[in-house]
Amino acid sequence: MQTMAETATEEITIAAPPDKVWAIATDLEKYPEWTHDVKDVVITSRDEDGRPSQVEFRTSALGRSTHYTLAYDYSDAPSTLAWSMVKGDIQRSIDGAFRFQPTPDGGTHVQYDLQIELVVPLPGFVKRRAERRILNAIKELKAYAEA
Repeated sequence: MQTMAETATEEITIAAPPDKVWAIATDLEKYPEWTHDVKDVVITSRDEDGRPSQVEFRTSALGRSTHYTLAYDYSDAPSTLAWSMVKGDIQRSIDGAFRFQPTPDGGTHVQYDLQIELVVPLPGFVKRRAERRILNAIKELKAYAEA
């Protein structure tokens, strides 16, 4: 049985300049410090500019620990930080992006797009609960950037 990818988008305005928000979003090794569900981050490769290009994550999801590796795309930097899954244990695919736009007052409008396809289908209410937890990362980014 083929499962369909779940897509979600969340938007928020952060009272911090885009360069600061970008710096936090691209400092992947520090994610466990401000993102509740990220437990461990290992940079396995970097691009020619020294930025993380392939990263292994261990996160908590649905009451268990999950592992996945993401490849990062900086081609639209610093307006977009995009990623796609290289491998995962319970995920068939993960594609996402943070999109950053300056606001007139010197802040940053952030759009978080995420598409996940799991190996096994989940009931709708479980998927929605997991989606809310994942999208909560944008609120954690806001709190960290504004602190």
